[in-house]
Amino acid sequence: MPLVLMFAVMWFFLIRPAQKRQKTTAQMQNSLKRGDVVVTVGGLHGTVDAVDDTTITLKCLDGTTLRFERAAIGRVESEGPAL
Repeated sequence: MPLVLMFAVMWFFLIRPAQKRQKTTAQMQNSLKRGDVVVTVGGLHGTVDAVDDTTITLKCLDGTTLRFERAAIGRVESEGPAL
């Protein structure tokens, strides 16, 4: 019985929140569109210029364009215009 109780506690405090975080991150990365201002997991700030199946092209402040994997996008700072 104590083993089952420990597993239940681990599920509610560790595994379940991690799964929710992973699900919301994947949903955010799949809903990226042109014009969104994003921050990569490495800390680079940029505007989404193009979206492919697996990659995102970001435009930086100085006009440089960089290509990243979708998984490299950490968060969306502001939403772009709806196209």
